[in-house]
Amino acid sequence: MLTSKDGLSPHPPLSSGMPPLASRGLLIAVVAAFAAAAFGDLFAVYTGVRLRAVVDGDVTASSLEAAYSLYENAGRVQVATSLLCAVLFITWFFLTRRRTELLAPNWFRKGPGWAIGAWFIPVANLWLPYRIAADMWNACAPLPTEGKSHRLPMWPVNLWWGLFVGTTLLGRYTAARLDMADSLAGLSDAVTLYLAVDLLYAATAGAAVVFTVRLTALERLKAAEGPYCDRRSGVSLDGVHTHR
Repeated sequence: MLTSKDGLSPHPPLSSGMPPLASRGLLIAVVAAFAAAAFGDLFAVYTGVRLRAVVDGDVTASSLEAAYSLYENAGRVQVATSLLCAVLFITWFFLTRRRTELLAPNWFRKGPGWAIGAWFIPVANLWLPYRIAADMWNACAPLPTEGKSHRLPMWPVNLWWGLFVGTTLLGRYTAARLDMADSLAGLSDAVTLYLAVDLLYAATAGAAVVFTVRLTALERLKAAEGPYCDRRSGVSLDGVHTHR
């Protein structure tokens, strides 16, 4: 992405006018996708409990096959809803990143394209999207008034990202355990771990909804109220100096 020599975004400040507002339709679609994903995760919990009960009880070949088949179907539902969430959320994430730059033009050090690319860089995708999300969150903070700055609580961003990264890593470990299970005891242990993972996935979906809805609300409020401020220079876009 192109940046100026000092590493800041090259886009010039807006001189007037209110930035475009977020699409309600896309927001509703993102929330609905996360809700579907959460229900899929809870269905996986149900099928996991059922499979574990079969494994730990008087297991027969037919009952084990039926329970495991249902468990695999739940996994397919999770994959489908997760892909839907990924497409819609990254689209929302990119569009929001592009709009919030208009609220604080020099707040961001990387171009809007990083809001997509950051998710696909191995290892770096464990923190780069978080930094972009934190920048967007701070860009939507109210402007300083009477010499006092307004800091927004970061817990929606931190909660969502902490759950997302932690659950992703735990899920990969648990998937490896399930693949290596070569006995009923090993299968039972792996399924037990997956129960925790699926519950955490559902919690992550809820935290993502909180982050998405709150950031959208902050963005709309900032866009409606204005003025829009270059926080690094301390100059608002209407030309009035602000307190730093």
